[in-house]
Amino acid sequence: MIFLGFGKYVRADRIYALEPITGDDRGSGSRTLVWVEGIPEPVVASRTQETILAEIETIADPSSASRRSRPRRGALRVHPQLFEE
Repeated sequence: MIFLGFGKYVRADRIYALEPITGDDRGSGSRTLVWVEGIPEPVVASRTQETILAEIETIADPSSASRRSRPRRGALRVHPQLFEE
């Protein structure tokens, strides 16, 4: 289970997309839209996509959690955005 903030949890294996919230839509702690299999609308998370992705990776390979340091801030910024405005 992945904690999304706002008291929400989803199964890690059901998450298929993470979309950063930008602009005026990013208010009151909203940080990321999480697309979950079986839920037609995205779930609003108060955590960043980097934090959610790091937790998913830790769940997928728990043995690497002790070897891996915390992901450096902005590590995903080197990749092209999938959701350009």
